[in-house]
Amino acid sequence: MAKTPTHDSGRIVDIDVAAEMQGSFLEYAYSVIYSRALPDARDGLKPVQRRILHTMAQMNLRPDKGHVKCARVVGEVMGKLHPHGDTAIYDALVRMAQSWSLRLPFVDGHGNFGSLDEGPAAYRYTEARLGSPAMAMVDSLDEDTVDFTPNYDGREFEPSVLPSAIPNLLVNGASGIAVGMATNMAPHNLREVVAAASHLLAQPKATVDELMTFVPGPDLPTGGIIVGLDGIRDAYTTGKGSFKVRAKVDIEQVSPRRQGIVVRELPYQVGPERVIERIKELVTSKKLQGISNVTDLTDYESGLELVIEIKSGFNPAAVLEQLFKLTPLEDSFHINNVALVNGQPITLGLKELLQVFLDHRLEVVRRRSEFRRTKAMDRLHLVDGLLVAILDIDEVIAVIRSSDDTAAARERLMTVFDLSEIQTNYILEMPLRRLTKFSRLELETEQGELQRTIADLTDILDNPKRLKKVVNDELNDVAKMYGDERRTVLLDGDDVVSAALAVPLEVEDDPCFAVMSASGLIARTMNTDDLAFGPKRANHDTIRSAIQTTARADIGVITSAGRVLRLSVVGLPTVPDNTKFSAAGGAALKEFLTLDKNERPIGLMALDANESTVFLATAQGTVKRVTHDVPSTAGDWSIIRLDDNDFIVGAQQVAHNDGEAVLITDDAQLLRFDASGVRATGRAAGGVAGIRLSDGAAVISAQIVLAGENVFVATVAGESGALPGTASHTVKITALDEFPAKGRATGGVRCHKFLKGEDMLVAATAGRAPIHACGSTGAAVDVPEANGKRDGSGTKLTKPIAFIFSAPRV
Repeated sequence: MAKTPTHDSGRIVDIDVAAEMQGSFLEYAYSVIYSRALPDARDGLKPVQRRILHTMAQMNLRPDKGHVKCARVVGEVMGKLHPHGDTAIYDALVRMAQSWSLRLPFVDGHGNFGSLDEGPAAYRYTEARLGSPAMAMVDSLDEDTVDFTPNYDGREFEPSVLPSAIPNLLVNGASGIAVGMATNMAPHNLREVVAAASHLLAQPKATVDELMTFVPGPDLPTGGIIVGLDGIRDAYTTGKGSFKVRAKVDIEQVSPRRQGIVVRELPYQVGPERVIERIKELVTSKKLQGISNVTDLTDYESGLELVIEIKSGFNPAAVLEQLFKLTPLEDSFHINNVALVNGQPITLGLKELLQVFLDHRLEVVRRRSEFRRTKAMDRLHLVDGLLVAILDIDEVIAVIRSSDDTAAARERLMTVFDLSEIQTNYILEMPLRRLTKFSRLELETEQGELQRTIADLTDILDNPKRLKKVVNDELNDVAKMYGDERRTVLLDGDDVVSAALAVPLEVEDDPCFAVMSASGLIARTMNTDDLAFGPKRANHDTIRSAIQTTARADIGVITSAGRVLRLSVVGLPTVPDNTKFSAAGGAALKEFLTLDKNERPIGLMALDANESTVFLATAQGTVKRVTHDVPSTAGDWSIIRLDDNDFIVGAQQVAHNDGEAVLITDDAQLLRFDASGVRATGRAAGGVAGIRLSDGAAVISAQIVLAGENVFVATVAGESGALPGTASHTVKITALDEFPAKGRATGGVRCHKFLKGEDMLVAATAGRAPIHACGSTGAAVDVPEANGKRDGSGTKLTKPIAFIFSAPRV
C-alpha cells in the first residue's frame, strides 16, 4: 500500500493514500449531495435557493416593496450564508424568476432575465424582489417553526428548512447532478397537488392510483402535450420513469400560397432556436422534406410563435409527425425523484413525496401553535398582573412610594399582591397613562381574547384531527390564492401513434373542386357532394367559376385579355369541409398570378379535360368555342384573337356540343340561341358574331345552359356612371323559358324594364338555381324569388349588388 509522508509539527508522518483519498472523496461527495445538488424533500429547495429566499425576506424585499439590484441580493447571500461564488447564486436567483423554468416562480424579476435560448443580463443590470408565492414559503419563519443552524463561519444563523406552505418539490420540480447520483423532478399543478395532499391527509392508506385521480400527470410551465401515461405511473410508483412531451401546434394558412405549422407551446426546457437549428440541419441533409421556411415570431407581448411553412404538395399533418420524430418538437423527460429525507438521499414516489411534505407541515403548524400559545400565555400573565395592580392602584402606589429603592419595591409588591417577578417588573415600568378606567376595560377585553386564543391553540395541539384540519385549510387557501388551470394536455400514446400512421407525407391526387369567387378569391375544396352547390353554401361571397379536378393537377385561369394562366391546384388554400362549396378561407388570385393592368380573371378551365371545349364571349358581342389545345410546358397562352378595345366577359368550359348560349347586354337585351351553331376552332382564331348590339351597348354576361335544367335569368338594374356595387336599384329573376330563342348574330329581346334613375344593367347571369349575389366586398345579398315577367321591372334592394351568378355546373 503506497504511503505519502506529511509534516506534523516538524515531524514527517506516513499516511495511507488510499484511505486518505477515500475519506476526502466521501467528504466531498457528502458536501455536494447535501449542500449543493439535491433538494430537501420538505421544502423542495436546494441550500442556495433557501438562502436566497431567506435573505430576501430578511432584507424586507416583499411583493409590496420596490425592486432592488440583484447584485445587492447576491452580495448579501454570498457574504452571510453561501460561500460558493456569485455565479451559482445569481443563476439560482434567475431560475426562480423565470416563468418557463418554474411552475410557480418565487422571485419577481425586473429586467432581462433571459429566455429559453439566451441567458440573463448581468446582476448589476437586473432587479428583483420576492414574488407573492414566496411569502407562503417564508411565512411564520420567525415563530420557531423550523430549526436554525450556524452559517459557514458561525457568525450568522440560517434555517435548515423553510416552513413551506406550498408543496414546492412537486409543484416546481427540481434538477441537479451530485456525486454518483442525480435528481430530475417534473413540475405539477398546485391545485392538483393540494387536492392529492388533502386526500392523503384524510386517508393515510390511500394508494397511488387513488392519488393519481387528483394528480394525473405533470403540468409543465411551458404547457405542451404529454404523450403516453405509462411512464408517469411508473414514476409515481417507484420514483423513476419517463414520458414524452410534444409541442402544441396548429395547422394554419400562414400565407395565401402556403399552409404552415404554427408552434405556440414547446416541450419543457426546449427553446425555439434549438428547434430552428435542428430543422435547418435536417433539411440541408435532406432527411426532412416538405418545409420551405421557418420563422420565429416570438415576442414578449404575444408569446411564443414559431411558424414552419410547408411546401405545396405535402401534407402538413405528415410533416408534423416527421418533426415530432426528428426534432425537439417532441422531447423525452426522465423522472428521477431523488431528494433528501433526514439528510439522506432517497428515491421517492408520489405518495412518499406528499407524505414527507405533510409531516413537515404538521410539524410546522404544531411548533407554530406552541410558539403562539406560549406567547399568548406570557402576555396573559402580564395582563393578569396589570389588572391586579389597576384594581388596587392606590395601595400599589403607596407601596412603591414607601420603598427605599426599586429592589425593595419589587419585593414588597410580590409579597403584598402575590405577583411574579415578571409581573412586578412590568408594573414598575408601566406609564401613568395606563392607569385609567378605559385601560382597565381594554385589559379585560384582551384578557378574554387571550384566554380564547390559548384554548384554541391548546385544542390544536391536543387534538390530532384539529391539527390536520388546520394544515388542510391552509393548503386549500394557498391553492386558491396561487393556483391556476392546467397548462399541459395529457394524451394516451396509443391513440397518437395510430392517428399518425394514417397520414401520408405527400398530398394524394384525390378528386376536388377548384373554385373562384366573384371578389377574386380562389381555393380548393375536397367536398365533392353536388348538393353543396345549393342553399347550404356559406353565406359569403359568390362562386364565379368552378371546375372538377384533382389535388395534384394543373388548372387554367382564363382572363379578360383572352389569356390562360397555368396554376397548380395543390398550392391553393383548402376550404374547410364545414364551409361546404365556397371560397371562404381562400386567397386572392393576385397572390398566385400576375395580371396586366385592367386584366381580370373570368373563369377556370381543367387542362386535362381532353374532350371538352371552352365557350368564350366578348364585350363587343363575339363568341367562340375553343378546342382543347393546351401547351405542355407554357405558363400562359392566348386562346382568342381580340379586336382593339374588346375583352372577354364570359368563359365556360363545357364537355358537350349541345345546349343554348345566353348573352345579356348592359342595355337589357337578352339573346338565346343554339350553341351548336358555334363551331370549335383553334387557339389562334378569332370568334364569330354572337349578338347584334345597339350603339354604345356591350355584353355583360354569357353562359351555356342545358335544356331541361331549372334555368333562370337574373338581372340587376342601376345607374350608369356610379361606382360598381354602390348604385344598383332593382333585381329581377325570371325563368329562361319566358324568353324566345332566336338565331345567332341577331338582336335580343328586352329582359328588364328600367325604373326612374335606372339606365343600364350592372350585373346579370343565366343558369340553374339557386341564384347568389354579393356586394363589392363579397358580403352576400339576398335576392327575391322569380316573378315570371319577361320584360317587367325589378324588386327594389336594401343593399347594392356588385356580382350575381347562378350555381356553377361542373
